[in-house]
Amino acid sequence: MKISLTSIHVNDQDKAIRFYTEVLGFVKKQDFPVGEFRWLTVVSPEGPDDIELFLEPNDNPVASSYQEGLFEQGIPQAAFAVHDIHEEYERLKKLGVSFTVEPTPAGPVIQAVLDDTCGNLILLYQE
Repeated sequence: MKISLTSIHVNDQDKAIRFYTEVLGFVKKQDFPVGEFRWLTVVSPEGPDDIELFLEPNDNPVASSYQEGLFEQGIPQAAFAVHDIHEEYERLKKLGVSFTVEPTPAGPVIQAVLDDTCGNLILLYQE
């Protein structure tokens, strides 16, 4: 058994695919209609056959409350590993990404937290 798909709720799939591909640098893997929404996944360019991230439309009131609550408490919805957090932080800042936490040592990692513009905070970390 292995993990092949995970999801993150987004409040706008069009905005999410732009942010996750054009800003974060992921690659669109799947995009097809499912009712009024889309099955929309991205993968890392470093592992295109690895885990897919489903940009799941957040039309569920329970999920929406959960997403808003985590955001208000400053709790990230997902974590992505980077090779050089300071370089990635500078690259993303130049692209206009808003960070709630700048690169900060935290035990064995250095971490930063960004706003994905789709209702989530995302943790970036470097081991």
